[in-house]
Amino acid sequence: MSVGKDGAGPDSPVEWVQAQGGALRWAVLSVRLATEIALIVVLAIVGANATSELAARIALAVLLPLAGAAIWGVGIAPRARRRWPDPWRIGAEIVLFLAATAGLAAEGSVVAAIVFGIVTIGTAAAVRAGAPGG
Repeated sequence: MSVGKDGAGPDSPVEWVQAQGGALRWAVLSVRLATEIALIVVLAIVGANATSELAARIALAVLLPLAGAAIWGVGIAPRARRRWPDPWRIGAEIVLFLAATAGLAAEGSVVAAIVFGIVTIGTAAAVRAGAPGG
């Protein structure tokens, strides 16, 4: 991006829009990272609250996030060796987010589940619109 004659900003509106698009892309990808981390955390919380037996709670609190991370790493992550093409990739994302959302709702955190579901699935859609390939 070039700087205007006075050194204060871009020369043209097109350059300004491109600069804003770069900032928007980074913002969308930052929110996406936060939703990915939230997915792992929610799966751990759901696993920890799934049953009354301590050993099962510990096992589920470890295994559910590991399973989610494994699925994400195999076919959804941007650097996955065999990244699934859309619509399979977004379908898998939505299934993971809905599973975590259902787990939150089942344990009684309905408002948190609704917010989590809307933000995570909305972000998955926004990534395709505002930051393709992310």
